[in-house]
Amino acid sequence: MSALGRLTLYLALMSSISFGGIPSVLPGIHDFVVIAHGWLSDRDFANFFALAQTIPGPNMILMMSLVGWKVAGLAGALAAAGATAIPPCMMYFVGYRLWDRFRDAAWQKIARASLAPLTFGLIVAGGTVMAETADKNWQAIAVTTAAAAFLLSTRINPLWMLGAAAMLGALGLV
Repeated sequence: MSALGRLTLYLALMSSISFGGIPSVLPGIHDFVVIAHGWLSDRDFANFFALAQTIPGPNMILMMSLVGWKVAGLAGALAAAGATAIPPCMMYFVGYRLWDRFRDAAWQKIARASLAPLTFGLIVAGGTVMAETADKNWQAIAVTTAAAAFLLSTRINPLWMLGAAAMLGALGLV
C-alpha cells in the first residue's frame, strides 16, 4: 500500500477511536509518522503542532493536513483532512441520535462520569509526547516546565505562552 493509503487509513482509525479529539491519540500518530515510517522528524511534528495551535478553527485537522502534505503533497493534505474529520463526524451523528433516544437510560450517567477522566488522561498523554518531542535540551525542558506551571497556576491564555516560547526561540535561547 502507498504511503498515502497507509496514512489515510491510520488517521481514519485514530480519529475514530479518539476521545476528546485528535490530541488524545497524538502519541500514536507521532509513533506512526515519525518513528515507524520516518515521514516527519520530531521537529517537523512539533512545528506542525505549534502552527496548528496558533490558528483558530479546527486545528487538529490542519495539523493532520500538514502531515499529509509532507507525506504526499496536496493529495495527502486533502486525504488526511478527510480521514481526520469524516469518520468521527459520521460516528458523532449516529451516536448523538442514539444518545438522545436513550437519554433516560441508567447507563448514560455512568458513561458520562467515565468519559471525563478518560479524555483528560488521553490529552495529558498527548501533551507528554509533545513535550518529549520538543524538549531536546535543558533550556527547552525549562521553558516547557515553566509554561506548564504557569498555565496550571493562572488562567492566562495559552497563546501568550506560545508567543513567549516563540520569542525565546527567535532569540536563539531555546
